[in-house]
Amino acid sequence: MNAHPYLRAYLAGIFLPTLALPVMLTVFIVVRIVLKVPVPIEQALIFPMAVVPSLFGLWNMLWLGSHDHTHLPIGLHGAILPLVLMPLGATTASCLGALVLGSHGATWFNAWELPYTLIVPCFLAALAGYYLVWKYIVGTFNRVLGVARGI
Repeated sequence: MNAHPYLRAYLAGIFLPTLALPVMLTVFIVVRIVLKVPVPIEQALIFPMAVVPSLFGLWNMLWLGSHDHTHLPIGLHGAILPLVLMPLGATTASCLGALVLGSHGATWFNAWELPYTLIVPCFLAALAGYYLVWKYIVGTFNRVLGVARGI
């Protein structure tokens, strides 16, 4: 099954975020309406809902195209993605005024302040989470769709 491997890689990559992000949006909107959280959470999710599935698909296509040269395991390749997404997201949020970087931490929507001492553990947790998602979920979809064997 060698027909259109990059299309199949793209589809394997977008599967999980395409399913997960609308569920997350629903939960956040219910939390906002029921618990009356005064932060515009849905505004923080609209951009990721538009960008993250496509980036997962493109990242999986990049893995497929570069795997013969780099021999990088898919989990490690996936763990590199937050190194791209987080600075891109922080820069975009800063430019749009949703994120303000202060001397002690980052403030989201002038409501939530996250100290810098918590950003590093969150970033490391994201790296571990992406590693596991890519190794076990995206890798499984790659095998199911015949994108790559032996990963």
